[in-house]
Amino acid sequence: MTILLFSIFIFLALAAVGFAVWPLLRAPSGRGRLLLIGALAALVLGLSLGSYVLLGSPALALRSLTGPSSEDIRGLVSVLARRVLQTPNDARGWTLLGRGYLTLNDPSDAAAAFKRGLAVTPPAQRTDLLSAYAEALTLASNGAVGPEAEAAFTDVLKSNPRDRAARFYLGQVAAQRGDNARASALWSSLLPDVQPNNPLHDLLVNRLAMIRAQGGGAPDIHAMVEGLAARLKSQPNDAPGWQRLVRAYSVLGEKDKALDALANGRKALKNDAAGLAALNAEARNDHL
Repeated sequence: MTILLFSIFIFLALAAVGFAVWPLLRAPSGRGRLLLIGALAALVLGLSLGSYVLLGSPALALRSLTGPSSEDIRGLVSVLARRVLQTPNDARGWTLLGRGYLTLNDPSDAAAAFKRGLAVTPPAQRTDLLSAYAEALTLASNGAVGPEAEAAFTDVLKSNPRDRAARFYLGQVAAQRGDNARASALWSSLLPDVQPNNPLHDLLVNRLAMIRAQGGGAPDIHAMVEGLAARLKSQPNDAPGWQRLVRAYSVLGEKDKALDALANGRKALKNDAAGLAALNAEARNDHL
């Protein structure tokens, strides 16, 4: 980077020298003219170098030439915000802008961007964006699901019963209203779709435990695992799902079921090289 900046400086400085001495080059030749050219060139270079060292902001200058770097998220979001204002019917641009604001921990502006995107998105493609909009509204309210967000999540769940955000937040609404049966149903359906190393997994387990403790029962882990197995029968192309099922049976000590799941998963993923490799790695980890 330093070499590049210095090269840019040298180029600009030489251009300045050329501009300054060009009239002298066209004048009649003579020793005095050559000495004057040399002195003037040294002066220009010296002034340029001094300005560069004492006053220059080479990094800022380079940024103005190349635009914000990929690590400058705030700068990238600012650029994108200007672009979508010039193309307000670009639904993808509004969606990317909303995600950028979420990365900057600004859910209010994210919700506004998603809302603009929804206005120009065809109805058949609105579900994912509507879910993102509802979640941004919820995050902007410090996790409280307001009426507008709840209505949006409800519409999302009608179009896509597997939407994770809708199941989680609508389960939260149900639990707050004392509808433990609905909360348990939503969260129990969501749990098999969440990786065990995801913090949401432990959160769901704890919340389900609290709900069932209120009814005198304990979380039915076996039922959750069987629910995952049933879902994979109808949606067999879910490579992470097969990994979780094999792992779950192994953790429960049900080796025969783990081997059956492994065989069924390999059959379902025979055309998915990456998914099959991950499943085989899971089997090795579980000593199957």
